[in-house]
Amino acid sequence: MTDSKRTAARETARQYLEKDDPLGWFEALYRMGRKDPSLIPWADFRANPNLVRWLDDRAVPDPGRTALKIGCGLGDDAEELAARGFTTTAFDISPTAIDGCRVRFPGSRVRYVTANLFAAPSEWNRAFDLVVESYTLQVLPDALRARAVKHIADFAASRGTLLVITRARDSGDHEGGMPWPLTRGELDLFRHHGLTEVNFEDFTDTLETPPVRRFLAEYLRQGPRTPDPPNT
Repeated sequence: MTDSKRTAARETARQYLEKDDPLGWFEALYRMGRKDPSLIPWADFRANPNLVRWLDDRAVPDPGRTALKIGCGLGDDAEELAARGFTTTAFDISPTAIDGCRVRFPGSRVRYVTANLFAAPSEWNRAFDLVVESYTLQVLPDALRARAVKHIADFAASRGTLLVITRARDSGDHEGGMPWPLTRGELDLFRHHGLTEVNFEDFTDTLETPPVRRFLAEYLRQGPRTPDPPNT
């Protein structure tokens, strides 16, 4: 996705940031995108190829394993998780995005929910065997990222996995325009919230035009897996 395709998103984000409403622009953008989906720069209408690649290297999950997709957008990643056998919940702060998921995937097995990352349902705390965060942190302003990392980490159950996919930069590089690439140090904050890094990739994503540098990081919450509830 070229920078020209991000013009509407950047301008909308700027307007809301100036109003001290750093999250309001998501709903505004999705409303605009109902008429012109190309205005939503991350809406590729396919699952994230790096998520697909990561899933291809994993075994089919045991029955009942749960997954959470953060910032699900129009639902492609969530549908991929469900197709792989996960009992999947997906949320977005934008009601219009969630409506779009339900229209695109009628009868879906995914539970689509309108929710705010910073005020998510309490029952989601330590509740998911797999948590997928792709491209949400990189569109949040710096002032919100540390808080976002904590909330994201808290979704992973005991022995649960968190997968993070994001644009990348070195700490001395200028962050440029939104989407803002993250540093390794920012991702290291996940380790302050009970997670252990088990895999970290720093690579050039040639599927983007032009190619972009990305991090793919995998974390595990140590401890015994929460047992499944007994049949009643």
